[in-house]
Amino acid sequence: MTAVRVPLGAEEFRAELRALAPRYWGSHPFHVRLHEGSLSKHELQSWAANRWYYQRSIAQKDAAILSNCPVPDIRRVWRERIIWHDGSQPGEGGAENWIRMAESVGLTREEVLDERHVLPGTRFAVDAYLNFARTKPWVEAIASGLTEMFSHGLMTQRLSDMREKYPWIAEEGFAYFTTRLKVIADEGRSTLDLVVAHCETREQQDAAVAALSFKCDVLIAILDAVDYYSGKGRP
Repeated sequence: MTAVRVPLGAEEFRAELRALAPRYWGSHPFHVRLHEGSLSKHELQSWAANRWYYQRSIAQKDAAILSNCPVPDIRRVWRERIIWHDGSQPGEGGAENWIRMAESVGLTREEVLDERHVLPGTRFAVDAYLNFARTKPWVEAIASGLTEMFSHGLMTQRLSDMREKYPWIAEEGFAYFTTRLKVIADEGRSTLDLVVAHCETREQQDAAVAALSFKCDVLIAILDAVDYYSGKGRP
């Protein structure tokens, strides 16, 4: 007879999710060099082009969550994320701001959009993330996005370090970071509250932790690909 596993208390569950912070990509060697100011222009271009493939997929990920979620109140809230990334009209939104970041490091809009610089490892990782959101229960897909809990501090530091270490990047290139910082902390808290409220069994809680762990692996895989290509990663 299988013993019934008792769900974690809300604070204990929150602690398990937050304990994955060391697996976030902030300490990746490529990010360390980015913050040190030691990346070449070519490396920054590779980073921006590959990060674009992830950025342009976020709205599709959120649309997949919407399609799987049967709760109208959650769908009403979640659709705002799609608007944030895609904008309410052409020329707006987080994805557009990332293109400006890529242009500010010397890429053209055309080469960003045609994805000629996207590496196989990046494509594989991001496509796996989209497939996860499309096929897993909606609460697991939402839990995978709890990397938002870890990103505010890193993004704040990145904005400061890039302005200082890469002064040749035009200020308009930082629009993605400046606008994202205004919403990401609140999104992280509200997403955490939502996951805690809707993971009612221990199995659901374990699945949420595994989903967040998977997302951390996706982000690491993207940087692994860029780092390897830069010639300073794995031999």
